[in-house]
Amino acid sequence: MRHTVWRGLAALWAVLTLAAGSAAGPQMVSSQTYTKKAPYTIGYDNYFMGNSWSVQFFEEFKNAVSTHRALIKDVYYTDSGGQAARQVSNLENLIARKPDAIIVTPVSPTAVGPVIQRAAGRGIVVILNAAKADTTKYTAYVDTDATEFGHLAAEWLVKKLGGKGQIIALNGIAGLSVSEDRWNGAKAVFDKNPDLKVVGSANADWDYAKGKAACENLLAAHPTLDGVWSQGGAMTLGCIEAFQAAHRPLVPMTGEDNNGFLKAWKKLQSQGFDSIALSKPTWLSALALETALNILQGKPVKRDDIVATPTITGAQLDKYVRPGFSDSFWANTRLPDSTLKKMYAIK
Repeated sequence: MRHTVWRGLAALWAVLTLAAGSAAGPQMVSSQTYTKKAPYTIGYDNYFMGNSWSVQFFEEFKNAVSTHRALIKDVYYTDSGGQAARQVSNLENLIARKPDAIIVTPVSPTAVGPVIQRAAGRGIVVILNAAKADTTKYTAYVDTDATEFGHLAAEWLVKKLGGKGQIIALNGIAGLSVSEDRWNGAKAVFDKNPDLKVVGSANADWDYAKGKAACENLLAAHPTLDGVWSQGGAMTLGCIEAFQAAHRPLVPMTGEDNNGFLKAWKKLQSQGFDSIALSKPTWLSALALETALNILQGKPVKRDDIVATPTITGAQLDKYVRPGFSDSFWANTRLPDSTLKKMYAIK
């Protein structure tokens, strides 16, 4: 009887110790579940090519494939064009080809949930890359903290304006988790500062032309504006030009590490214009591939790998701006300079 009690206590202690260990550190992917012998086949859904960030994001992935070619037998590519229904169909087609891993940036967090569960049910490694999905059945998730992105930008703007004034907000693609989370992070800050009022907002898809048009409309509707919270550099560039065209004094604006915006910021810096540039690095796609390959090789991997949000301040601007590159370049990259020059060098 005594031995039975001691064995029970020992088992209970082991469970409690395991739980404590789990609470103390990040959840890890089980290395034994997915380990296979190389080379591997990878399914990759190119979720969108409608802005320069997504183009560079895709280039980073292809460059990573070249870097790890010894481990990769083949890559099956699909293109969803920003459409949730097409992405679901693409993922179904990828599952049918029985890859070892699928990497996907969900266009809609709800639409892709069931098909991701089907992939996981067939033993396929599923990596959510740069956007979330409404399912717990993914293998690993690689991203920055979009809520932190919005929070940091909002905190900078609140401090810059002394906690009061009227501002407008430019968001990304409606419904995409990245855009929603960035705005939620910002709104949490603004809600704590009631003297700073968001008098207008628009979804401008992180696009320069749409950002400029949205800003023009908001300027016409609001004769007094003290600041701009923008979650995209290209949109901020468009907003700067809208202010200038309307002969309105420039106000503090938040931005992103888009080169067009960084060049405009540098040019206007001597005139007192200030900003902050947050970054969602385009190399997240390369990190997603590395994560998939590590899982398949049985290496330890965090299930949720959330990269800290890189930030560029006025004091750091010279380190990141590239005057010889086009506006489409994104500063936080791991692409080799030879590739970047082919893509962005001004002739």
